[in-house]
Amino acid sequence: MEAEGARAWRGRRVLVVAAPWIGLGIALALIALAMIVPPLLGQSVHIRSFPPLHAEWMPRLGPGTVPAVLLAVLAGVWGVGLARRLRWGLLLVVAYAAGVAWMVSLATVDGWDGIGQVLEHRYEYLGTAREVTDFGATLRDYVAHIPLDSVDNWPVHIAGHPAGALAFFVVLVRLGLGGGLAAGVVVLLIGATAPIAVLVLLRRLGAEDAARRAAPFLAMGPAAIWIAVSADGMFAAVAAWGLCALGVAATARPAWPKVAWSVLAGLLLGYCVMLSYGLPILGILALAVLVLGRDWRPLPIAAVAALAVVLAFAAFGFAWWEAFPVLVERYWDGVASRRQFTYWVWGNLAALSISAGPMAGAAVATAGARATAWRSEPRPERVVIVLALAAAATIVAADLSQMSKAEVERIWLPFVPWLLVGTALLTDRWRRWGFAGQLAFALVVQHLLVTSW
Repeated sequence: MEAEGARAWRGRRVLVVAAPWIGLGIALALIALAMIVPPLLGQSVHIRSFPPLHAEWMPRLGPGTVPAVLLAVLAGVWGVGLARRLRWGLLLVVAYAAGVAWMVSLATVDGWDGIGQVLEHRYEYLGTAREVTDFGATLRDYVAHIPLDSVDNWPVHIAGHPAGALAFFVVLVRLGLGGGLAAGVVVLLIGATAPIAVLVLLRRLGAEDAARRAAPFLAMGPAAIWIAVSADGMFAAVAAWGLCALGVAATARPAWPKVAWSVLAGLLLGYCVMLSYGLPILGILALAVLVLGRDWRPLPIAAVAALAVVLAFAAFGFAWWEAFPVLVERYWDGVASRRQFTYWVWGNLAALSISAGPMAGAAVATAGARATAWRSEPRPERVVIVLALAAAATIVAADLSQMSKAEVERIWLPFVPWLLVGTALLTDRWRRWGFAGQLAFALVVQHLLVTSW
């Protein structure tokens, strides 16, 4: 029996050591195959010229190049060590500042237009938001304008999202922040808070050391290319703070704080439902947070608060349950019907491996390997394992739904930070070199490709 136990321990040890190599190798292989297969087979996957990304090949340098390279060097040399040593409050400030600086520098490789131009695209929200004079009437007529053959049908992103996304930009316009650059800066500043929410939640769940180990990967990485210019970066922040509030509720002891945090969590997660039709599957991560918090009492309170958000929109004319089937019909009437699932079921994962960075593969594989001996893991590692694998399960669900064929480098941004939590399980050496690799990878992607989001 002892010999058998020793063999099992050695086998698990080999698996844990090999896991990051396997995960990284799979991520890189997916990226390479997703780029090679379409031209090799003469196959059109109905995306812009550089699958699996909605992007075009355009090598260039720009105003943000030098700051981005300098930030990458400084972070690569000192980032991992600083995350371990800084006082907690200062760590959060530095992580946020570094994330904002990283996003701005990458975006401004294309000058200031790199921040504002994307949101000015005719498919985006701002143009429509500027035209809204009566938002109540807009809500009442919203569903009627979703079908592709309807008169004055909505632009792609308006049609493809619930009314909460448009509402956000209508508010920006009313506040005088309706220009492309102004709205872009707001989205960037909000999106950069997502890592802070994840770090706060990890600490609240008793995993501060793990939070410190994951902090560099959360603050700076390839995802910044899309978070800085996409509304989905804002969605990611709302989702992260909703899950964070849920974790605080689950770990709060006095009754009233528990109720208050549960309500806040429900309001934020309910608004996520009104931001993107795909975000209800955040429920997988929400359940994981409650499991880790060891308290289910926040669930009914948060569920009622979330439902209140959805019903409030319905009371003013936009019923999510009426809009969704109409959106599905438009989705399949459009390019989605021509995008082959046989390619995108794995091509999506390749796109995610680019936006999250290849180290996301190493992180998830390590979490899976460590989960094989769940009971022997310390509490902080269990927290990381559950969150990383819950994020992976969320992505599998999104992928198999066939409602996210292509463009997931943007669409799946709300799930990316939770995958990267798994980097806390890597060894010091893996994290140092892996973080440097993530930064270099981001620089290469931004300087070789022009993305659309």
